[in-house]
Amino acid sequence: MINVAIVEDNDTIREGLAALVNGTTGYKSVGTYRDCESFLAKLETLDVNVVLMDIALPGMNGIEGVKNAKKVKPDIDILMLTIYEDSEKVFDALCAGACGYLVKKTPPSKLLEAIKEVHEGGSPMSSQIARQVIIAFKESKDVKDESSDYRLSSREKEVIILLAGGNNYQQIADQLFISVDTVRHHIKNIYKKLHVHTQSEAVAKAIRKKLI
Repeated sequence: MINVAIVEDNDTIREGLAALVNGTTGYKSVGTYRDCESFLAKLETLDVNVVLMDIALPGMNGIEGVKNAKKVKPDIDILMLTIYEDSEKVFDALCAGACGYLVKKTPPSKLLEAIKEVHEGGSPMSSQIARQVIIAFKESKDVKDESSDYRLSSREKEVIILLAGGNNYQQIADQLFISVDTVRHHIKNIYKKLHVHTQSEAVAKAIRKKLI
């Protein structure tokens, strides 16, 4: 069972998401909140696996909400679900510790798949978002390469680019013709070299530092 919490200020959307989650076998809504403050107040005792988090919220915004939630539960998986598609918001959310980024027009079936993927260690992104990430990669080619500061190998760069594109470990293994264990080994090395602890932090830092 995947326990899901929802942080969304639009009543109709919030209730619709809860109904979708509760109406699907293997998923359960364990809390719905209209702002980050009420969610954070309950988080310490909340049995939750994945959080669906809006960005534009009354009071504390969703990006700050992610930062604060990770302080309470560092291992919590948070999936941004928002109207924003600009790359700056994506990078800010990833830097804050979000594991994925979807737009609200994502079909229900895709949303459920994304929740499952996040729970299994993936980093799903809407196709529009992934496209913007790829554009950012291409633009970074024109900037002086700083990878020597972090000593990422060419294979490690391939792995982190695929991570940023929303691929899970198995998909990365299939595309690079290596085992899942080898993917885990590369990711462990990436974390060590970039001084990060999560996939989202690694992707965000690699983009910010123009390493890929």
